Amino acid sequence: MSKVFTIAEGLENLGALRSGGQGSVYKGKRTGAIYSAIKLIPTPIYAENEDDKNYRNFQNEVAKLQKVNEIPNPNIVKILSSGLTESGSFPFIEMEFIDGPDLSELLLPPHQKIFTLKETLKVADQLASALAHCHRLGVKHGDLKSNNVKYNIHSGNYVLLDFGLAIMTEEQRRSSMRNAGAVEFMAPEQYDGKMLLQTDIYSYGVILYELLAGEVPFVLTGDGENGRNAVMLKHMESPVPDLLEKRRANLPDTWIQQKKASEMQVPDWMLKVVAKCLEKKTEARFTDALELYEALSVHQTRMEPIAPVGETDKQYVDIEWSLKLQLIKNQLQDRLISEMILLYNTNPSATLADENKAYYLHDQVKLHHSRLNELLRENGKADKLREDDIQAAMDKIQETELLARPSKLYVSKIALYGLLAALGALLFTTILLWQVYKHDATAMKIMSHISTVLKSVFSSKK
Repeated sequence: MSKVFTIAEGLENLGALRSGGQGSVYKGKRTGAIYSAIKLIPTPIYAENEDDKNYRNFQNEVAKLQKVNEIPNPNIVKILSSGLTESGSFPFIEMEFIDGPDLSELLLPPHQKIFTLKETLKVADQLASALAHCHRLGVKHGDLKSNNVKYNIHSGNYVLLDFGLAIMTEEQRRSSMRNAGAVEFMAPEQYDGKMLLQTDIYSYGVILYELLAGEVPFVLTGDGENGRNAVMLKHMESPVPDLLEKRRANLPDTWIQQKKASEMQVPDWMLKVVAKCLEKKTEARFTDALELYEALSVHQTRMEPIAPVGETDKQYVDIEWSLKLQLIKNQLQDRLISEMILLYNTNPSATLADENKAYYLHDQVKLHHSRLNELLRENGKADKLREDDIQAAMDKIQETELLARPSKLYVSKIALYGLLAALGALLFTTILLWQVYKHDATAMKIMSHISTVLKSVFSSKK
């Protein structure tokens, strides 16, 4: 395949994957059979020194992205390298190549137009986890949309991509977002070029709305400037269309009536999360993704049925508990993967290269899921589960985690000092007895003194 142009030494260009206002993404190949994705920023840099403002901003923001990758997150694309192209001096970011479709592709035929509640919950949890990881480190994504979230067909995880907009200057962002950004996912403040933590929250809400309703709240018709302005005006002024009404209209004809009725029971807490994300005013949204992730967590949010439930109607309760258990499983798996990687203190590539560690990690995930199901069956007895049953299961899972981490031993300071003292006494006694055995005069004299002291102590007790 002919090259379009050179990216960098040892980094081959295999052709464009897609392009947009924030830059183009190319499929790359490093020396050897390692595939990657390269994000090109359209503004060239001519002076590679601190006097060049664009170069300085690029270096500063890339440093943030590298910090995001210091602690691996299974739902964030890994940044492999960055620099300037040999021809054109365009800034680029090299990322891992995620094999699989993005969310926008999963909403097109032959797939259904909407996501099931169970799969939506999985996306919501994993995407919130990725954003929380970024926001904790002060990194704003700024270009969150459904085709920037890919489904990894090998791991089954949803992965946040494309941090290209995060490394642009404010002026570049303003121009790019106004002219070529995905206006359907933009927060009202982005029209003025602002990018806040709450901006990511708004775009997150649009993605969840799209998965549940089958389309974004405000659909763009045509690519003209008038169409874009009309959509942005709706983001700033128009109320969000009824999500349940759109979901009902987009239910697949192939689903049986029972499944349609079940999939329409969107929990009230989920609707409230989406509504809060899509507030017009930034202060009315979640402060950041950390607060958002807490709101999704079963530890922080009490999940109520969408309507009062009588003894004769258990359908709402069953759906609610099913989603709640799915959220627990998702969070357990994400936490376990992160903790196991930290346990071995390795980077992602080293973890994958070490088959023994990879197999151990996989076995531990299976162990936790199996143990969770077992505990829930024991507590629930095939009936609806109570809140304390869930908490009991979580507590026992955490106990299992401690047993599954043999390289970490949690001991109090007093116990540790006592253990060290005992080991020291044992070592001293062993050396002393060995010297006595060799008839060492000094050792025999010390042994005689010890014997005299012990006899006096025991005789005084008598």
